[in-house]
Amino acid sequence: MINDFLKYQAQTSPYPLGMEVSHAVGSYIFDTNGKKYLDFVAGVSAASLGHQHPRVNQAIIDQLNKYSHVMVYGEYAQHPSVEFCKLLAKHMPPQLNKTYLVNSGTEATEGALKLARRVTGRSQLISCFNAYHGNTMGSMSVMGFEERKQIFRPLIPDVDFITFNNEEDLQKITNKTAGIILETIQGGAGFIQPENEFLKKVRQRCDEVGAMMILDEIQPGFGRTGKVFGFQNYDVVPDIVVMGKGMGGGMPVGAFTANEKYMDLLSHDPKLGHITTFGGHPVIAAACLATLKEITETDIMAQALEKEKLFRKLLVHPLIKEIRGEGLMIAPMTESADITNEVILRCQQKGLILFWLLFEGKAIRITPPLTISNKEIEEGCGIIIEVMNEILAEQNNN
Repeated sequence: MINDFLKYQAQTSPYPLGMEVSHAVGSYIFDTNGKKYLDFVAGVSAASLGHQHPRVNQAIIDQLNKYSHVMVYGEYAQHPSVEFCKLLAKHMPPQLNKTYLVNSGTEATEGALKLARRVTGRSQLISCFNAYHGNTMGSMSVMGFEERKQIFRPLIPDVDFITFNNEEDLQKITNKTAGIILETIQGGAGFIQPENEFLKKVRQRCDEVGAMMILDEIQPGFGRTGKVFGFQNYDVVPDIVVMGKGMGGGMPVGAFTANEKYMDLLSHDPKLGHITTFGGHPVIAAACLATLKEITETDIMAQALEKEKLFRKLLVHPLIKEIRGEGLMIAPMTESADITNEVILRCQQKGLILFWLLFEGKAIRITPPLTISNKEIEEGCGIIIEVMNEILAEQNNN
């Protein structure tokens, strides 16, 4: 199969990992040779409840047996989509009460950027250096990493950048700014958390000049940081929340949420201000509803913080310089990209799936299913330490 994979399916890099997947269950993925891999990545934060979670699977099956796609977004009232948006509003600050369902995180970013311009009548957008909000043209325009987007220029105009956690840069937000988009925790940059009430200061500056504050929760969202959304840890309320990844329990989905007075503007002047055929797909929405219920009706979010403590206790090694992030969104940092690369590749050979971050080569991504057990954490961390011991011994022998 690997030859057909390389021949017929477009690739994103010259050297894909190339595992031939047979099946996956819980915290494990199995290849076609029967080898078992412990999954510390969860489809890059997407499989929130692990693989084949029974509640999510049953919701999908039940909805498939009723109806699948019936009409473009926003025309018919479909029970799983409505119930998901209603439950989501219950777990949001009260002013964030209306949700637009789309197909992916990057499409949610596109919708949020359009909404900021529609609300304010302004054009300027501000993002952060080393930010990642998706890879479509609008999302790429607010990506703060020139190397990845230079060849695709010209992108959308009137975009400026600031440095995350730099308060002086907030003066760039002016009465010409439609919106500033920030990751609550910078993902691709190395799981960098806001410091010194940075998000509150962004909120204050936006209020001063009438700009929209957009928070990208695609990675921290849905329980990964001990709250439904990461911003709820920082006592701040944005104007628009962008979400995706872990929202669907492994199914493809995204959404953006704002106050109804803002969201309703997309329905007129012009009509169809944002539109999608498959957004709010009832089968996907059923998976989202089951995922959100499981996360909010159990102690899984509190467990995420306890599991973080276990990771930090076990991942102590001379090759680990620090561990960034929060909850089950953490990144051990080595001293070089070469060491990180070697750790990730050797761990896969030993049956542990780790991954890279987009812009920070020294970071090792650890974003396992929220359902991962303490025993599985101990197993995986043991493999990491074993690999690092091997690398350290090789260094000492050279």
